[in-house]
Amino acid sequence: MTAKRKILMTCALPYANGYIHLGHLVEYLQADFWARFQTMRGHECTFICADDTHGTPIMVKAREQGITPETLIAKSYEEHTKDFADFQVKFSRYGSTNSEENRLLCEYFYKKFVEGGHTRTQAIQQLYCEHDKMFLPDRFVKGTCPNCKSKDQYGDSCDVCGATYAPSDMKDVHCSLCGTAPVLKGSESIFFKLNDFKAYLEEWIPKHCAPEVGKKMLEWFSADLLDLDISRDEPYFGFAIPGTNNKKFFYVWVDAPMGYMSTTEQWAKTHGKTLKDIWQDPDREIYHFIGKDIARFHTIFWPAFLKAAEFRSPNQVFVHGHLMVNGEKMSKSKGTFIAARTYLNHLNPEYLRFYYATKLTSSVDDIDLNLEEFVNRVNSELVGKITNLGSRGGQMLKKKMDGVMSTPDSEGLQLLEAAQKKAEVIAGFYENRDFAKAFAEIRTLADDANKYFDEKAPWKTLEADPAGTKQVITTTLNIFRMLAIFMKPVLPEYTLKVEKLLGEKDYIWDDAQKILTNRPINDYEHLATRVEADKVKAMVEESRKINEEIAAAKAASSKPAAAASAPTKSAKAEPVDPNAYAPEIEFADFEKVDLRIGHIVEAEEIKEADKLLRLKVDIGGGQIRQIISGIKAAYKAESMVGRQVLVCVNLKPRKMKFGMSEGMILAAGTGGSDLFVLSADAGAKVGQRVK
Repeated sequence: MTAKRKILMTCALPYANGYIHLGHLVEYLQADFWARFQTMRGHECTFICADDTHGTPIMVKAREQGITPETLIAKSYEEHTKDFADFQVKFSRYGSTNSEENRLLCEYFYKKFVEGGHTRTQAIQQLYCEHDKMFLPDRFVKGTCPNCKSKDQYGDSCDVCGATYAPSDMKDVHCSLCGTAPVLKGSESIFFKLNDFKAYLEEWIPKHCAPEVGKKMLEWFSADLLDLDISRDEPYFGFAIPGTNNKKFFYVWVDAPMGYMSTTEQWAKTHGKTLKDIWQDPDREIYHFIGKDIARFHTIFWPAFLKAAEFRSPNQVFVHGHLMVNGEKMSKSKGTFIAARTYLNHLNPEYLRFYYATKLTSSVDDIDLNLEEFVNRVNSELVGKITNLGSRGGQMLKKKMDGVMSTPDSEGLQLLEAAQKKAEVIAGFYENRDFAKAFAEIRTLADDANKYFDEKAPWKTLEADPAGTKQVITTTLNIFRMLAIFMKPVLPEYTLKVEKLLGEKDYIWDDAQKILTNRPINDYEHLATRVEADKVKAMVEESRKINEEIAAAKAASSKPAAAASAPTKSAKAEPVDPNAYAPEIEFADFEKVDLRIGHIVEAEEIKEADKLLRLKVDIGGGQIRQIISGIKAAYKAESMVGRQVLVCVNLKPRKMKFGMSEGMILAAGTGGSDLFVLSADAGAKVGQRVK
């Protein structure tokens, strides 16, 4: 038995503006597996989560529905907690960022920011929608990318070329709510001086997250860290910043991570303790489970906040990848953007828990929910191999014999001892969050047990050798019991049925070291049935229809507002003719552009981006440039390797979300899949200048 540990762990807080979907569950299920495993090992494991409830989207959605934000988030809380409970995710405490504890904590952190000299104020110009009477966050602004001219991009970054910018730099800017052109309006913002913590973070990051995550995060440290605007102007649903007469509110990314601590405080109160008793306990381990899309907030902003407020930081930030479905991004049009509740309408939640466990590792790689593989794996492994052992052994002992186990035979005892030796191996994989490896071991044990059962063929020896037959069944049920113990963190309800079958309760990990002998069993209840492919198809079809209805309702609700908000032609941005020629330039201007023949030596897709490939291009003279190009929708990465292309080599390097881009590949077309990379005639050599 290992020494008892004290563990506090959290998951990212789901936003109260939407439903829980199968992509979210990648995180909550793997965290639940880990928490349940730690409890089985005898450790004190507190599992914390909460709804993220503040921000402009909440306010806008409530306004659209004619309800208060408080009513909206209460409904979301009810739906989220029911979805989690039905997927057997067991939190120690599930809270809300719209709590009194969270408000007081935000104010305390802000007080420490100010006292430490880590804030400043600055007058800035922001886009303001006169129709909706509000400043527009980046995600409520759309327009044309100032870099690649792609249309209908969000106000902070371009999905086509990956460039980041201020909304005011865009062309054809309009409010995504009503379609009107916003105006620039002055406002004074409060900034957190992130660069005060640059040296601290450079040392902290490599020690508190995986190497590939740390390397990615440290790319932001090649220059000074930019200050973070932690304030938002009214109207805004959130907590007012002290001293601003309710005119300024905490940015949602300030009060959201506070939800980890405020919900911990609520849990602590129920145990007669304070937040500091738990969070500041030097013997307690703290872990955050998050997706890679929010790694920057949790490895740069959050530890800086904690340092400024003199709170300890987490031991580790565990970062996972995204969910793909059938090898592609989840798609609403294809029905693969599936809500948790839609899944539950058709399928057993433990089947998804089992499937995810067979796929999840500790890496940041995306995992793929292949629906055909999902059906086959559940049916062949969980039902056909594992459950089959309990079903055949349990029913034969109860129906064909007296229902009492005896002792294993010598061969069976060797099989059981080998399985017991695997307990710590499997535990090691659980501890390291390598669930796929744990289940590979479990699958091998099940294969060995099925081979033993089939070779012994107890159904044939039942009459001729009842004592020997009972020994085979006793061995088989003991192996099945061990497998259930090893799977309990993933399949808790399934294991409860196994405990009932064998007349036991509350398996802990060390129970795998016991062998049951001379013990009566109870009636066998069905543990798992085969997944029907028709149910999976029905789930996808329901999901597709739901998303179509949501899209249609959203489009219908936005049309009247757009029409009402366009009293004059000038109120909307003028459409841009894609075929219009750019203004004339002098030849000397053209000569400033250095175009060269390049040879693509490496190419890879950027999985986190819909439209970007990362290319390594030989431009001659021994120079290899990294170029991030928005051609993923038109070209597969492997098809680009070896091509000669035209490259602008004197374009100023640009730090993008996914790395540094040191040039531009020339292509023609309107964008997306309508793009055609320009190539040189045969004979042109790498590095030659294009004239």
